[in-house]
Amino acid sequence: MSPTLTHIALHVPDLDACVDFYERFCGMHVFHQREAKGSRIVWMAEPGKERAFIFVIMPGGTDRALAANDYSHFGFALESRQAVDAIADLARQAGCLIWAPKQEPYPVGYYCGLRDPAGNYVEFSYGQPLGPGADDLPVC
Repeated sequence: MSPTLTHIALHVPDLDACVDFYERFCGMHVFHQREAKGSRIVWMAEPGKERAFIFVIMPGGTDRALAANDYSHFGFALESRQAVDAIADLARQAGCLIWAPKQEPYPVGYYCGLRDPAGNYVEFSYGQPLGPGADDLPVC
């Protein structure tokens, strides 16, 4: 049997702020939450992907404070360059834009980056061989 990646679990300093961020910018929703070990644990997913890949978000973390040259991130694909620009505009207004929209050679594509309330970086891209539009692109 081959392993299948199903979730990422994150300890965050402000659970509600992170839930709001992933709902607002990533289109994820809370589909399960429970009390455990004296705190609330939240499961979030993209609609329709609740059995494929989720974020488990738990309180008690510290701000990640990533270095300026640290490109660790979660990646979300969008359907167009305009969608990347729209997310960047929302993030700029919210004060969480860290990488303005930029075009890079294939397979990176067009992307921007946001910082979530826990300090994690989140990339939104178009033109990568993953997600929407990937069927029209060559495999790396």
